[in-house]
Amino acid sequence: MPSCIRYNVAMHIDIVPNRGSRPAYLLRESYREGKRVRKRTLANLSALSETQIEGIRAILRGDAVRPVGELFEAVASRPCGHVQAVHVAMQKLGMARLLAGRPSRERDLALAMIAARVVCPDTKLATTRRWHQSTLAEDFGVLDAQAEDLYAAMDWLLARQEAVQKRLAARHLQAGSLVLYDLSSSYLEGHHCPLARLGYSRDGKKGKLQVNYGLLTDRRGCPVAISVYPGNTADAATLMPEVTRLRETFGLGDVVLVGDRGMISQVHIRQLRELDGLRWITALKSVSIRKLVQGQTLQLDLFDERNLFELRHPDYPGERLIACRNPQLAGHRAAKREALLEATEVQLAKVRERVERGRLTGADRIGVAVGKVLDRYKVGKHFVLEIDEARFEFRRDAEKITEEAALDGLYVLRTSVEPEQMDASECVRNYKALANVERAFRSLKTMDLKVRPIHHRLADRVRAHIFLCMLAEYVAWHLREAWRPMLFADEDQAAKGQRDPVRPARRSAAAERKVARKINDTGQPLHSFQTLLGELAGIVRNTCRTPGSDETPSTFEITTTPNPVQQRALDLATQIRL
Repeated sequence: MPSCIRYNVAMHIDIVPNRGSRPAYLLRESYREGKRVRKRTLANLSALSETQIEGIRAILRGDAVRPVGELFEAVASRPCGHVQAVHVAMQKLGMARLLAGRPSRERDLALAMIAARVVCPDTKLATTRRWHQSTLAEDFGVLDAQAEDLYAAMDWLLARQEAVQKRLAARHLQAGSLVLYDLSSSYLEGHHCPLARLGYSRDGKKGKLQVNYGLLTDRRGCPVAISVYPGNTADAATLMPEVTRLRETFGLGDVVLVGDRGMISQVHIRQLRELDGLRWITALKSVSIRKLVQGQTLQLDLFDERNLFELRHPDYPGERLIACRNPQLAGHRAAKREALLEATEVQLAKVRERVERGRLTGADRIGVAVGKVLDRYKVGKHFVLEIDEARFEFRRDAEKITEEAALDGLYVLRTSVEPEQMDASECVRNYKALANVERAFRSLKTMDLKVRPIHHRLADRVRAHIFLCMLAEYVAWHLREAWRPMLFADEDQAAKGQRDPVRPARRSAAAERKVARKINDTGQPLHSFQTLLGELAGIVRNTCRTPGSDETPSTFEITTTPNPVQQRALDLATQIRL
């Protein structure tokens, strides 16, 4: 018979600290020997995962343990993180109130289409299919929407365009504001839209019908208003309607309008001078600059010690001229011109060889062949050509090339803004702010919003589509601003006001380091706008149910816990402010 009796035996898991390393997990048995409690180690569980250890602990507690698949099953999984970020941004921006003061079916559909354009841009028919592949339709309350409903909502939205843009102007433009304006175009599929015309294609789609649209933004490039024109409308022809909109619709008589040299012409400047409070900044065309240089009003040797100076000229009464010279731009243009000249010479030499061998005869036929070459490279003005019935010779026009090279990197701004209101450096910076409009156009056209190709046939549907894309760009613009710390973007925007306005724009030192390392200040990987949306799409809403004998078992939802990158993106979206 033993000298002592063991009783009240129990097994448990002990956690033994292990300095800075993972603790040891030991399966132990506790028992009593008389009045003493003793332990005996049965197994070392340290090699197991936390989940496995927790499972063993549950068994020791006497819990009923079953395979996960028997407890519940996932019947649907829909990405929701990217939709949540866009939805939060739209709430912060008051998009619902912006469209209409009262809730309505049309307003819900319009909001859903704006979100869909940011999350996954597509045709209206494809949109009604795609938004069921995420939580978008559910979150915006449009689960039963069909393509016909979207077209009706577009008509409703177009009828409210003027009121919506008036509210946007009240938000972002005040008296004395800088207003940027530029024109772009997008091609259409089909031939039946009344607005579709052949014109100068900024998409590079020769032979494609297109529409033009002009975009008004604030100085930062935040969209305020958009107008649609037939595809063959000249840039300058759209300017005065936008000026009328600013003054009469938006009630802004005192603004500074910025447009490029092709937008604000001499004819328009005469009209703008008659409008009190309307000031402008634009640039001279090369012909006018050459005239200033030849007349010795603009002396190139003044650029030896500085890259910017101001002057006046009687041909521009009441205006300031600001001359700038960028050596880097001059070098780029010289190299490009030389490359085009060399490429043209190669092709012209081939035409000459055909003529010499008798394969190409007749002045008319030779002229056509030469014209095709010159039209391709656009430097025909720099060549002297000699064409006869059986002879062709060419050479560079050194005098014209030298004359043009003297103006390389040189540009001259003209403005009606007085020096007391805006100095020369600030005028240059404000003119260069037109790059913000071009950036908005790129976002509209490319992977972000895909305004093109346009598939609508009715003129009003085309207008509604482009207005819808502008509203989506309004949301995307604010998201990009909020997400700057997570994107390949310069966060030091204030430094732009201190940089040399003439030199090429460069990132701040902090942005250069961030881009070189490809991580941000928290050690997270940098993203583009699209890849960050893709990262957020990794947050999934799972609809689950408990298997059983019931015909309609109850369901519940489990949403993915955001990782640090996803959580920061969602947090930044909540910080959007108007």
